[in-house]
Amino acid sequence: MEKLYERPMLCPLDLNYLCPLSIQRLQSQIGKDSETDSLGKKALISQLPHDINQIMAVINRDVPEYYEWLQGYKVPRNIIDWLFISLITYVLNNAANYTGTIKQKTDRLFEGLHQEAALLLNTLKGYNVPDNLIDIIFPDLIEISLREMSGASQGPAPRPAWSDWEDLGGHLTSAPAVASWGTNRLDVFGKSQDGSLLHKWWDGMEWSEWEDLGGDLTSAPGAVSWGPDRIDVFAVGQNQALWHVWWNGSNWSEWEDLGGILISAPAAASWGQNRIDVFGSSPNLSLWHKWWDGSQWSQWEDLGGTLSSAPAAVSRGPNQIDVFARGQNGSLWYKGWDGSRWSVWIDTGDGSINSGPTAASTGTYRLELFALGDQNQLLFRTWHGRRWSNWHSLGGKIISEPAAVSWGDMRIDVFAQGPDNHLWHIWRE
Repeated sequence: MEKLYERPMLCPLDLNYLCPLSIQRLQSQIGKDSETDSLGKKALISQLPHDINQIMAVINRDVPEYYEWLQGYKVPRNIIDWLFISLITYVLNNAANYTGTIKQKTDRLFEGLHQEAALLLNTLKGYNVPDNLIDIIFPDLIEISLREMSGASQGPAPRPAWSDWEDLGGHLTSAPAVASWGTNRLDVFGKSQDGSLLHKWWDGMEWSEWEDLGGDLTSAPGAVSWGPDRIDVFAVGQNQALWHVWWNGSNWSEWEDLGGILISAPAAASWGQNRIDVFGSSPNLSLWHKWWDGSQWSQWEDLGGTLSSAPAAVSRGPNQIDVFARGQNGSLWYKGWDGSRWSVWIDTGDGSINSGPTAASTGTYRLELFALGDQNQLLFRTWHGRRWSNWHSLGGKIISEPAAVSWGDMRIDVFAQGPDNHLWHIWRE
């Protein structure tokens, strides 16, 4: 495709608007074979100004998964190139209008994009790309553009300190689960030798002794809290159905059979008062979902995928859910709910993990993921609203999937079963 104007993809009369002719000419190329698309892309990129070429090279090098994610929604490669090039051009033309840190300028440019170049966003929405995925990709590309413009390198941020490992005793025969219903409150669960549910809690001052809550479990439990002094715990029973027990602030309920046929431990998340979303792996290895809406339980819903582990689930805010699992290739896979629809499954990459993951959230745009490494160490990676960090080790010797929860700010508590079958604990202040 030819470069129509000095600033490609922008209207020559008003540089804050995209050129319809550019769009039409680019869209007319859709449908050509892959060799033609590749040559067309090379011709297009080669004619761009140096700054745009340089930033596009960084994007292709550092975040190639963004192409894969969007192509998962059937967005053609040349349309993706057009979107990225137009976004970079918008940043080049408008960055000088804002002051502050790169993060502050990124946020303001993304806000401006909604007003001044909404066509970029609407193009992706036309392919049914969910808002939460757009909110990941576009701000990150804006930040990459700003950093390249300023010459700033994105060195690793200082890491908050992690504690040493703490032995909390017990004799577990499963991975633990953990929930928090208030500041400095932790409730941890595991399966006993006879298959009953064990419970231990931190009240802000000291750890309790282990408590036996009965039941006849065949899986590790999953736990969640949707409000003060409320805990819901789930596990697979002898009949492979999902079983449920809850604490209402004064008493534990009887066990409740919620049906289904699960082949993995369940995971639970809550995005609001009296709302629970539960997930598990089905006999065909897809993700199953069942939810409580405050008055009744839904039927089971099949969300697809091919899992090789139990899922993990967490909510970062109202009507948002992030679900993770290990895929057949051993890496961490993601699926998200943005309040109106589910995303496709996305491979987050960066190598294999040796267990199912666990997830915690320390803010609207921050996720903390943990898994078992190939040396039985605890692995940790972070999503900070722009991109994933690499996996890195927090040490230890564990033999189960970890469990994690955050009860405030950057505080995270992580638990796992050790080789001695004790519950082990590590935390970050």
